[in-house]
Amino acid sequence: MSASRLLAACVLAALATLTACSSSDGSGSDPGSPDTSRDAQAVNPYADHDQFADPNSKAAQAASAAKADGDNASEDVFTRLAGTPQGIWLTPEEYPAGSVGPFVAQAVAAADKAGQVPTFVIYGVPDRDCTGQHSAGGLAADQYGPWVGEIADAAGAGGEVAAVVEPDGLSSLLECGDRDERVGLIADASHRLADAGVTTYIDGGHSHWNDPAELAPLLEDAGVADVRGFSSNVSNFQSDEDEQAYGEELSALLDGAHYIVDTGRNGFGATKDWCNPPGRAFGTEPGAGSSAEHLDAYVWVKPPGESDGECGGGPPAGQFWADRALALAAASGW
Repeated sequence: MSASRLLAACVLAALATLTACSSSDGSGSDPGSPDTSRDAQAVNPYADHDQFADPNSKAAQAASAAKADGDNASEDVFTRLAGTPQGIWLTPEEYPAGSVGPFVAQAVAAADKAGQVPTFVIYGVPDRDCTGQHSAGGLAADQYGPWVGEIADAAGAGGEVAAVVEPDGLSSLLECGDRDERVGLIADASHRLADAGVTTYIDGGHSHWNDPAELAPLLEDAGVADVRGFSSNVSNFQSDEDEQAYGEELSALLDGAHYIVDTGRNGFGATKDWCNPPGRAFGTEPGAGSSAEHLDAYVWVKPPGESDGECGGGPPAGQFWADRALALAAASGW
């Protein structure tokens, strides 16, 4: 954490204490009111809270369908998968403006009631997949900020909430895309979320793709100093060890920024094939990280039962792929 951010957090905490002590009725602050003194970027949201599993996830829907079909074996697997916390992806195609806010508010309320942390994934930047792969789309530049603002307003109304901003969004700029526009939009999105009290991680690629020295300036320009840090290995398969080494190296270039690692499908380690590779397994279960200095948590950011795209026999990106989910489970000893 930078010295300026630490000082700001201390000042806010001191002011909150002074306000509580000088309350007119001597009772202090209202325990039911939002904690406006808390700097969401200065704390690890996963340290003291379990992660949230969306009860309406695609895995949960697959479990219901398997039950209706009398497929008890598949139902058991999908139910266990649905109960494992995973990222909640927000795309403008699935959750356009006007509907994304209510959806986020509902998920935040459910997580808050359970005392858990939901992890939202913001995925709608213009020309989202400029490399021409399977996740093309995104919003127009003038629509993106308001869409993220709707998410931020809803997410910031609850307790502990985390967000991953634009997987591959900066890393792909090393190959293609409008650098100035995308960096500016990601910076704006990250600040909107942080200002709303959402602990924010800007995506930082992974160890077998990026040179930390090349990616660090992009993260700096995108405002990583003003948020919690970055995410790595999202939707990929690199090992925990490689990602921690990468994360610590990148963190050192970013004034000690913290990070989370996606471990949803890295149980068998690295593979060069990123799009629905066979022979994979679930990785480290979601939970707070303690094996590296700046590692906040292991998070299944990419729901492992969902396809990477129409490759390797898979359905379109983001759709639940029952056969692959069952294969992952079998390889993982479920």
